[in-house]
Amino acid sequence: MTTVPAFEEYEPATDCGCAGCALQRRAAAARTLPPRLGGHPAAHGARRALVLATAAGVVLSAGAAEAVAPAGRTAGPVRAEDVSGPGPTTPQGQAGPLRDGGAQAPPPANAPLLLRATTRDEIISRAKTWVAAKVPYDMEKYWSDGYRQDCSGYVSMAWDLGGNEWTGSLSSYGTRIARTRLEPGDILLFHNPADPNEGSHVTIFGGWTNSAHTQYMAYEQTPPATRKKTTPLAYWSNSDMYVAYRYKGLTGGSAGSSPTGFPGAAAFGPGARNAHVTRLGSLLVARGGKRFYTEGPGPAWSEADRRATRAFQQAQGWKGAHADGLPGPDTWRRLVNGTGRNIPAAGSGGSSSVVPPFPGRGYFRPGQSNAHVERLGRQLVEKGYGRHYVSGPGRRWTEADRRNVEAFQRAQGWRGGVADGYPGPDTWRRLFS
Repeated sequence: MTTVPAFEEYEPATDCGCAGCALQRRAAAARTLPPRLGGHPAAHGARRALVLATAAGVVLSAGAAEAVAPAGRTAGPVRAEDVSGPGPTTPQGQAGPLRDGGAQAPPPANAPLLLRATTRDEIISRAKTWVAAKVPYDMEKYWSDGYRQDCSGYVSMAWDLGGNEWTGSLSSYGTRIARTRLEPGDILLFHNPADPNEGSHVTIFGGWTNSAHTQYMAYEQTPPATRKKTTPLAYWSNSDMYVAYRYKGLTGGSAGSSPTGFPGAAAFGPGARNAHVTRLGSLLVARGGKRFYTEGPGPAWSEADRRATRAFQQAQGWKGAHADGLPGPDTWRRLVNGTGRNIPAAGSGGSSSVVPPFPGRGYFRPGQSNAHVERLGRQLVEKGYGRHYVSGPGRRWTEADRRNVEAFQRAQGWRGGVADGYPGPDTWRRLFS
């Protein structure tokens, strides 16, 4: 006598990476999420897949069959539990059209990609509008421009896409690039296919904020509202999994252009004579470089331009070839945007490498809130020890501060009580030197 094939409802295990479970999880993420998590209402409540529990032809008297693991089993997609570090709390909606007051409808099948021409200037300008408006984060609501108020809706708006995309579709509108080629208007994207609402996130690259290119200005939609914030490359958590993309519809300049309009290295240096040199000199004077000019800045490149440019570069903490007195895109961007450090007054030192005095251990304890804590946190991020921050360092001492300090101390080879996560004079000196 043989058994009758039995069917039962099956829910894939969250910790299984086999092809079957991975497929089920992807299907659930795309089709059966409830509306509050971005699923389509028509799909919510759909019956789970039926799977064959036993195979026909098994004889009762043969006893229980052994379960054999398939040979050559390959790893499944990234699972949330495999991702190190805390992820952003940014659940998102699925792809759909702009919201015009009616219910969101699913995108048409096989709809062609709509690539509207835009420039880097325009991308950053649109990104800034939400920052200024402090648009609240909400995956179910839509801003007045029709874009969904989550991270992927924000990028859809900044890239001027014809609809609301999500982290699983934004890459279709971009070309993958190396992180070293990032320029303002590009994005850094992490999509977790196993669980799109666990860790998936996207930010807009706004430019480097340090010479080592380990930090950048990120425009992002994250609770509680849109923000512009200096961020470690590529993000506070899951950093290794972020991929850089450049919008395919980008126009208005080569890959070396920027929203600040850097005219190119050929516009500066011995023999150069043009309006860009005059503008450079004027910008340098405004940033503290007036003492280098015996006469006002003019169109002909001079030694005064080189010395003032070098002083500005050194004020940023740059050395060697990064402080050669010839402006590059980073130097130009900071001058035009008014960011970075000003040129220090003559005789004031002004070197960013001078170690500030250690304020004392009492400032770095639970319950303390002061500028020294924030300064410590920013320096930890600068040195690459900010992985435990979720939203960035602040004035209040937190467990994230302690864990980051401990990581730095252990990197010095210290152990035991010397690596307790609380900074002392030696930790402070090494961190700021």
